[in-house]
Amino acid sequence: MADARKPAMQEIEAVRRADGESRSLAAALPRLVLEARRIAANVIHGLHGRRRAGTGENFWQYRRFVSGEAAQNVDWRRSARDDHLYVREREWEAAHTVWLWPDRSPSMAFASRAARDSKLERALVVTFALAELLVAGGERVGIPGLMAPSASRGIVDKMAQAILHDHATRASLPPHFVPSPLSEIVVVSDFWSPVAEIGHMLAGLSASGAHGILLQVVDPAEESFPYAGRIEFIEPEGGGTITAGRAETWAKDYVARVAAHRDAIREDAGKLGWLFSTHRTDRSAAEVLLFLHGGMAVAKGAGRIVAERGA
Repeated sequence: MADARKPAMQEIEAVRRADGESRSLAAALPRLVLEARRIAANVIHGLHGRRRAGTGENFWQYRRFVSGEAAQNVDWRRSARDDHLYVREREWEAAHTVWLWPDRSPSMAFASRAARDSKLERALVVTFALAELLVAGGERVGIPGLMAPSASRGIVDKMAQAILHDHATRASLPPHFVPSPLSEIVVVSDFWSPVAEIGHMLAGLSASGAHGILLQVVDPAEESFPYAGRIEFIEPEGGGTITAGRAETWAKDYVARVAAHRDAIREDAGKLGWLFSTHRTDRSAAEVLLFLHGGMAVAKGAGRIVAERGA
């Protein structure tokens, strides 16, 4: 009888745990939204938008003529003012959507004493702040499978509400969808999923020509493995437990496996023109926000180079 009731009890416990996590997230969201807006406001003053040269109607800048370019590109009126030839560049104006995916799976709730925030809190703050910056720059932002792309000024509140009312299973990686070729994608996760699963996700998202960034958010303890003595480790996503008699003897192998895992992800990402980077929760969120904002154009440019080489 006890054995027959065990699955039901486990399910009840899982529901209670999920409800507790939802309540904790609901209580924390207002603070995270305010933190994201504060960081975005501080960062935005040092940015000049994501404008870049391309086809369009709006003037962007003059630049020096480069030998080998077609003479028709020269702006003769501007060039007549001094001894150099100049080209008039126009702003790139293609419709643009950025998909942001913050991992909200159970493993993201981890926070050691050395961390400023849990991985989940940091992932949400970075995602919200990046959305604020992107919308301020004229982009549309969406969450795969959860929120359609929007350029609303209240984008952070809209995202927070969508996340708060999402009752689906918390997956580590984004659901399968087909982004447009001009889309950019930012996946914020701890990326402890098997490399094969991450590679499959990348292949699916890149099939249409979209590119982006994988940002691995980790707790400092997940990098340094600062444990000693008898320690029981619990896998938060159903992987069970494992006990180390002398945890300090595991450190060297653990660090090596983490490095190998990252190298494999970085290699898969690079082949498809994506960027991969890591961020520790004991570091500044503004620091990684600047990297993401600047790195997105780099990832897109790298993707074009990969496509041209493969053609």
